[in-house]
Amino acid sequence: MADQATPGSTPQPQRAPGRRRGAALEQAILRAAMEELTESGYAGMTMERVAHRAGTNKNAIYRRWPTRAALGIAAYRQFVVTNTQIPDTGSLRGDALDLLRRANSTFSSRIGGILRALLAGARDDPQLLAQLQERTADAGSAVWLTVLARAVSRGEVRPEVLNPRVATVAVVLLRDEFITRGHPAVPDNVLTEIIDEVYLPLLRGVGA
Repeated sequence: MADQATPGSTPQPQRAPGRRRGAALEQAILRAAMEELTESGYAGMTMERVAHRAGTNKNAIYRRWPTRAALGIAAYRQFVVTNTQIPDTGSLRGDALDLLRRANSTFSSRIGGILRALLAGARDDPQLLAQLQERTADAGSAVWLTVLARAVSRGEVRPEVLNPRVATVAVVLLRDEFITRGHPAVPDNVLTEIIDEVYLPLLRGVGA
């Protein structure tokens, strides 16, 4: 477990045996960045603190992520992908509603606060902002596509639904609820409406 840093202090470097390169070093940097985001928030995360925690130097970070926002986005995305579980309730509706409820819980948690801070930090870079919005919505499209692929195999929907933009419609609508309505957490009846009145009718109409 990483040492807890006090305000204004520099975390002790977490050095692994031997010199790390490539994927091993990248994973260490991303873990360190996410720990910094969790402990200090985006405002408190610096390249120097991440470098010390990862047991490397700032140049190694800048070669991979040229800005603090880019590193924060990469760390958040890695965290979401690693910690997202794919439901298997036996029905498309059950799986989709389960995923949306988990996303709602994440968006309203401290992790969701990190996402909102990253969105604010990337607002001056349209390309970076678009990348964040596309890649961090509940592990991007991969999880939703997996759920849809299972539904296709059960004959619930047609193969034409296996499109990333179609697959992520529900979670995009959920994210819009947070952005436009300022919900601390979206009510469950709204999640049900998104699935039953928008998502499922859309999927059943694709390719029909």
